[in-house]
Amino acid sequence: MKIAIAQLNPTIGDLSSNAQQILTVAKQAAAAGAQLMVTTEMSLCGYPPRDLLLLPSFIQAMQDSLMRLARDLPADLAVLVGLACPNPEAKQRGEKPLFNSTALLYGGEIRQLFHKQLLPTYDVFEEDRYFAEGQGTDAFLLGENGIQIREAANGQSLENPVRIGVTICEDLWNDEDFWGGRNYPRNPIADLAGRVDLVVNLSASPYAVNKQTLRENMLGHSANRYHCPIIYANQVGGNDDLIFDGSSVAVNREGAVVSRLKSFETDLEIVEFDPEQKDIQAACFCPLPESEAAQIWSALVLGVQDYARKCGFSKAVLGLSGGVDSALVAAIATAALGPDNVLAILMPSPYSSEHSVKDARMLCQNLGITYEILKIGDIMGDYDHVLDPLFAGTEFGVAEENVQSRIRGNLLMAVSNKFGHLLLSTGNKSEMAVGYCTLYGDMNGGLAVIADLPKTWVYKLCQWLNGQESSHVHPGLPLETIPHSILTKAPGAELKPGQVDQDSLPAYEVLDDILERLLQKQESIAEIIAAGHDRAIVEKVVRLVSRAEFKRRQAPPVLKVTDRAFGIGWRMPIAGMDS
Repeated sequence: MKIAIAQLNPTIGDLSSNAQQILTVAKQAAAAGAQLMVTTEMSLCGYPPRDLLLLPSFIQAMQDSLMRLARDLPADLAVLVGLACPNPEAKQRGEKPLFNSTALLYGGEIRQLFHKQLLPTYDVFEEDRYFAEGQGTDAFLLGENGIQIREAANGQSLENPVRIGVTICEDLWNDEDFWGGRNYPRNPIADLAGRVDLVVNLSASPYAVNKQTLRENMLGHSANRYHCPIIYANQVGGNDDLIFDGSSVAVNREGAVVSRLKSFETDLEIVEFDPEQKDIQAACFCPLPESEAAQIWSALVLGVQDYARKCGFSKAVLGLSGGVDSALVAAIATAALGPDNVLAILMPSPYSSEHSVKDARMLCQNLGITYEILKIGDIMGDYDHVLDPLFAGTEFGVAEENVQSRIRGNLLMAVSNKFGHLLLSTGNKSEMAVGYCTLYGDMNGGLAVIADLPKTWVYKLCQWLNGQESSHVHPGLPLETIPHSILTKAPGAELKPGQVDQDSLPAYEVLDDILERLLQKQESIAEIIAAGHDRAIVEKVVRLVSRAEFKRRQAPPVLKVTDRAFGIGWRMPIAGMDS
């Protein structure tokens, strides 16, 4: 029996385009002889649809789109499609009005609905805002000559029938034997164990560094524990701040991954299920990216590419300082959009060093992108003239330094506005965490590309990029993309003579370790100090993180690559005792 795994990249809310994508791959699957195709969670509307789910017209349009899709699909192919479905008993039961559902389409009809049981409410997830919990697990029979939704249907006899249990994303993430306890009362895969021959899971699991290893370990553990193979179809693509890596897998009943689809790309693969052995045979096996850096690079390139495409942008602009952060963002943008679609703006001030301008130009040559130079010295003088009466008798300080950043931010927004380019913000996570960034200046932009990447990771990613045997940015470009001088000079904002970051901040190796312990691991001040950090530095960093919350609230969307990013999953108050 052939089962197709359709790893899809939907656009949120674009029902017609998403349905067409499903239809296209369904025809390919049917031509390859598949009896069943499994798509991804909410494949019809895209995940996460967020407050689109509050619009009755959107829900009705989704139902209409599902009916049309059912009629258009190949008649002899069963297809599992993810969507939101109305909860008909919501008012009587006092429940939410929708289910996160999977529809089984076959023979031009909607044959069965399955509802997600476990609704995540942590990190970026808020499914209990919209959905009621599905009650009970369910399955269907699939044979080489059709399907049955009950044990018997009009006396029809199926050839080599396979009982398939249907789950949705989080439904597989609650095995107490793997996690050491349950987060929810029920464990859907345990409920299906012994009742089905195969479990399929429609998923939209966002990317985070090394998350795929965790997924495969978890799926392998459950398959082995319950002696039941699992097919896991995961969404791919960027949707706003979230990146989905795909990497769909099939796991046999011993817990071994026997098939894996591509990472960070759409894909369609056919796996063989043996009804006699009740197991999945080895099929395609795409390797995972070879390192953390390769993962992160692919994720960020996909994130920029899809954000631009799905928001209607074809070109991007960014400010290029000659520093490592903007250099990396320029390289990512070039890989995502192509050299002809990236414009760099160099905006030297009287405090900018000559080598910074030289480094920025060299980077543009390496990337093959266009650059323009807009000198801001005269504009700074105009600002000084206007502000002199008000600032008289005060010392030059942060306010004057930030004027430079805000001049640059205004110029970049003017270029973006004039030519319709997407403005990319270039700040890193270390800076965003402690507020070493300027509102309405370097924080300007439509997308914060590396704001979930600590400064030390920025260097690691640049060094990885330069060490590749072929260009990961664009064919024909130099292998050493980032000029060596950018990677070796001391980082600095150059907002006053001789300024370097460590005038205000601890060494980045120290700062990033403190931030990882504080943000990722949620360690206390005492625990961080016990790990070997100086008390005064730790207390200063904690204070800076708290005080910068008002800035982060006004930042562009941050592409998420860690399990604790500044974005929808970060919900700290602005006003507090340390603010």
